[in-house]
Amino acid sequence: MPLTDDKRALRATMLAWRKAQPEEDRRAASADLVATFRRERPFETPAIVSGFWPMGEEIDIRPLLGALAEAGCRLALPVVRGRGRPLEFRAWQPGDPLEAGVFGTQHPPADREVLEPDALIVPLLACDRDGWRLGYGGGFYDRTLAGLRARRAVKAVGVGFDGQLVAEVPRGPHDERLDWLLTGKRAYAFV
Repeated sequence: MPLTDDKRALRATMLAWRKAQPEEDRRAASADLVATFRRERPFETPAIVSGFWPMGEEIDIRPLLGALAEAGCRLALPVVRGRGRPLEFRAWQPGDPLEAGVFGTQHPPADREVLEPDALIVPLLACDRDGWRLGYGGGFYDRTLAGLRARRAVKAVGVGFDGQLVAEVPRGPHDERLDWLLTGKRAYAFV
């Protein structure tokens, strides 16, 4: 139980921190994230890339998704298919319609092609300097990454605000490491 409690406490701290960020800082971080990506190139393009539709106070990666589309990438967004199951990724490009999903998510309709990404842009609440990520607690990305990595090499690129880099993220045996962390100010490669 201590691991669960440690994760819960860090989640609460990081949700409060993220909510307190001024709107102008959020917009700047979103724009600067594109520049960080272009400078660091955490994966080769073109590629099949899974992003996510930002919700709440998450960093807005829609400018990054637009830049990836312009670079020739095929984009996909994740779909939660149920507790305990890995994510599914459906084809999407800027301007395509979205449907409401569970947990406040947005995803492409069921008639869109299912893709297997080469790289995943992953939301986070916190990340440490060893590449361990704290998510929302459902384990969806951990299960998905474990399944994909069992079949082939994929890159997991966490994205967030610079203040989401913390000294240590509590982790368990089923947690998957990120390959990269990108913020509007810096990048860390964990490979």
